[in-house]
Amino acid sequence: MASRRRGTTEAQFDKWVKEGRGSGQHAGYKPWLKVNDLPSQGRVHRIYGYKSRRTHHLLSDLELAVFLMLEWHPSVTQIREQFPLQRTLTRKLAKQAGIKHPCIAGVDQYMSSDFLVNSVEPDRPKFVLQAKYKEALEDPHTVEKLELERRYWRSKSLPWFLVTEKEVPQAVLRNIQWLYPAQHRSESDVELDLQQIQFYAHHLEANPDKTLVAVCKKLDVAYDLSPGDSLFEMRQLLAKRYFKFDIGVPNTKLKAKDLQPGDLSHIREAYLVSNQ
Repeated sequence: MASRRRGTTEAQFDKWVKEGRGSGQHAGYKPWLKVNDLPSQGRVHRIYGYKSRRTHHLLSDLELAVFLMLEWHPSVTQIREQFPLQRTLTRKLAKQAGIKHPCIAGVDQYMSSDFLVNSVEPDRPKFVLQAKYKEALEDPHTVEKLELERRYWRSKSLPWFLVTEKEVPQAVLRNIQWLYPAQHRSESDVELDLQQIQFYAHHLEANPDKTLVAVCKKLDVAYDLSPGDSLFEMRQLLAKRYFKFDIGVPNTKLKAKDLQPGDLSHIREAYLVSNQ
């Protein structure tokens, strides 16, 4: 939202509109705010999105955490970050609610929502998330702007949710951070994947009470591999969702019996369909 950055001039707003910021779909979407638009203080992130095939601009650690959870969720099809709100409408809603519109140096600022999300869920095909640290909610001006944002999306008939760090399970986040870099599926060899699934499923079944890490270490020694090779391959298979497991269990504590391989025929069929 506007309070996280310096005031922007009307000339800059016009330039952003001409650049197409806040418009487009999937790889063609351009966020309204980018990390280099912010003051130097604070933690910001640029991260590649495998769903969108583009770089996402995230303005806090909390936004990064929410993005990773959205990116991991199989029902999410599109994530548009830093999505701008129509200023004519936010001005109108602010006046109706008796809320002071965000304004810096005499210029009404554009507001933005952290995430506009598309989903395949029939009861919630599109929704909006705003990520905010709990301590920020102690500021009355921040609360007013959140209320204005909520009213905006209600007028658009879209569900709007406020997410704080309390709603982000740390075990889930750490697992996703571990798996996320391994999600890239370009040049995937489905037959090799299927062979690996069968190989690891056999050894996991034979060692049900050992941790995943212990089984992989044992395989590295047995097959004269470099330390970590087997765990790296398993990490890739897990990232591709070829094994079912509880994402809430820390990866270091996952036991072999907690991992169930998917149906190989379905995996092969899904791969062939996706590449036709």
